[in-house]
Amino acid sequence: MKFAPVILAGGSGTRFWPRSRKSRAKQVLALDSEQTMIQQALERLLPLADAADVWVITNSLLDETIAEQLPEVTREHILSEPAARNTAPACALAAFLLEKTEPDTVIGVFPSDQVVKDSARFTEVIRAGVALAASGDKIVVLGVPPTRAETGYGYIEQGETAETTTRITGGIAARRVKRFTEKPDKARAEQFVASGDYAWNSGIFLWSARTLTGAIREYCPAMAPLLEKIAAAHGTPDFSRVFAELYTQCENISIDYAVLEPRSQKGEAGAEIYCLPGDFAWNDLGCWAALHEDLAGCSPEKLAFANVFDETDPLCVSIDSNGNYVYAPGKVIALVGVHDLVVVQTNDALLITTRDRSQEVGKVVAELKKAGREDLI
Repeated sequence: MKFAPVILAGGSGTRFWPRSRKSRAKQVLALDSEQTMIQQALERLLPLADAADVWVITNSLLDETIAEQLPEVTREHILSEPAARNTAPACALAAFLLEKTEPDTVIGVFPSDQVVKDSARFTEVIRAGVALAASGDKIVVLGVPPTRAETGYGYIEQGETAETTTRITGGIAARRVKRFTEKPDKARAEQFVASGDYAWNSGIFLWSARTLTGAIREYCPAMAPLLEKIAAAHGTPDFSRVFAELYTQCENISIDYAVLEPRSQKGEAGAEIYCLPGDFAWNDLGCWAALHEDLAGCSPEKLAFANVFDETDPLCVSIDSNGNYVYAPGKVIALVGVHDLVVVQTNDALLITTRDRSQEVGKVVAELKKAGREDLI
C-alpha cells in the first residue's frame, strides 16, 4: 500500500511571538533542537514514506523557506494556500489530488509543531494505523494518554477495543471512538482523565484518499466540487489561478468539526473511527509554557521548580527563582526571587508574561496589528 504523509504548516504561530513572525513562523524555527520543527516532522516520517510522497500545506510567506529547509520534498508538493481556511480544506485538498490517480493511497495528516521523543514507537504506531486505514472505509486517530487535566487540548472518548483489528495492527490495541470533545473546562477535563476512557486528540489522522473525499462529499457538499476543480487543474498552467479563485470559497472549518464529529454520530460500529495509542512521548508545542515543559524534561511535579535558559547564554544566575523560561541570546541572565515567568527577547521586542498565561500571547499580536505595527508581526 502507498502512504502519503501531509504536513500541515500554514499557521502563523502567534503564541510564540516575538520569535515567531508571519514570515518566520514557529514551524520553521529551531525551538527545541538544532533542527526546525518542520525538519523534525519530516525526519520522523521518512522511515515510513519516501520524501517524494510527502506533501506540505503552507502559505506564501513560508513556502520558499520550507522548500529550502526540506530539499528532499518535491517542490510541486509544497502547496501555498491562497487564504487560511483551517484544517478541513487543507487535508481534503491532498485527498482530492491523490484520488485522481491513486484513491487507495493512505493519507496521514501531521501537524508541523509537535514533539515526539520516542521515534521508534511513533514509527510502529503509525505503521499499524496505516495498515488499519488501508483495510476499508476506516478513519484512524491517534490519542495521547493524558498526564494531566489539560484544558487546551481536544479529547477523544474511547469505547471498546476492536478485537477484530488486532491482527491488522500487529497487536496494538485499537479502540472504537465514541465522540470528540473540544477543550473542556477544568472540571470536565479532570473527569475525563479520571475515567481512563479519554485521550488527548493529537491532531494526527489516517485515512485513504477515497475515504476522506467520500466524507467531504457527504458532510461538506459545498466544499467538495471546489476541491475537485482545484485537483483537476493541478499540474496545468491554470492551477495557480484556479487555486486562488476557488480555495478562498471553501468553508473555514477544522477537520474535526467537518468530518470527525458528524461521522462519530453514526455510533461506534457505523462510524468506523478507531483510536490508536499515541504513547510515544508526544508534546504539542502550542505556547511558551509547552516549550518550557519540553525543554525542562522532568516530571510534572518537578516542572514548577525547573528554570530553562537559552543554551547560548554565556552566564545564567538564579537566586530563589523557580519555574521560569528565559530566551535572551548572548545576554547574561540573572533571576532573583521570581517564579513561573516567561521572558523572551529578540532584537526588536521583549515579552514578559507568566507560564500560565502564555496561551494569551496571540492577543499581543492582535493588538500590534490594530496599532498598525506590521513590522513587528
